Amino acid sequence: MLLQETSSVVVRHLGRCEYQPVMKAMQGWTRQRSSSTADEIWVLEHFPVYTRGVSCRDEPRCSTGEVPVVDSDRGGQITYHGPGQLVVYLLLDLRRLGLGIRDLVSSVERTVIGLLGEHAVEATIEPGAPGVYVSGSKVAAIGFRIHRGCCYHGLSLNVDMDLTPFQSIDPCGYAGLQVTQLRELGVTVEFARVRQRLVDRFTAELRYGQIVSGEAKLPVLAIHPSVSQQVS
Repeated sequence: MLLQETSSVVVRHLGRCEYQPVMKAMQGWTRQRSSSTADEIWVLEHFPVYTRGVSCRDEPRCSTGEVPVVDSDRGGQITYHGPGQLVVYLLLDLRRLGLGIRDLVSSVERTVIGLLGEHAVEATIEPGAPGVYVSGSKVAAIGFRIHRGCCYHGLSLNVDMDLTPFQSIDPCGYAGLQVTQLRELGVTVEFARVRQRLVDRFTAELRYGQIVSGEAKLPVLAIHPSVSQQVS
């Protein structure tokens, strides 16, 4: 689908964050945005955490309790986030972009595949299993929530992290699914470089005319008692 060029997007580099405050901020920000609010892209890493999608009740096997399990309002099943994994949250007005959810997922997959192609890594998609794969192993996971034509959550790309916690779950609900990361695929560029190239590719893919650097903190508007509950 050919997108119309849109005005601007705000990009926030949030550093390393706990999962729940970021999720609540996304919920609140999305609930309070208007039709004229610029889209935002939040780029970060998470401290170690397992997250479960709305329909998931799986528990990690052999869990010591050191890594918390958090129920998320995104789609999908159970996954793991941790340092060295690049997380990109897309807070977009899909109506304004002219995108459906399938178009959005395809755009994300295409963006990641293009990034890997810069490093001569051939990546693919798997029908019915959103994400990006290399030789059958998953390198990027995707999950969104849609609220009144706008989306939040996004993708996680394994760059250079400890993959051991994935062994205690069925990643994204698939028993026996192997995961990989850029370092194991021979991509040894700095994390910051991967982060910037992925943002560049997203903003180009979504045809934003202007990229604005936002503050390196969660929007104050989103931290409010009235929006602390999950968006329905």
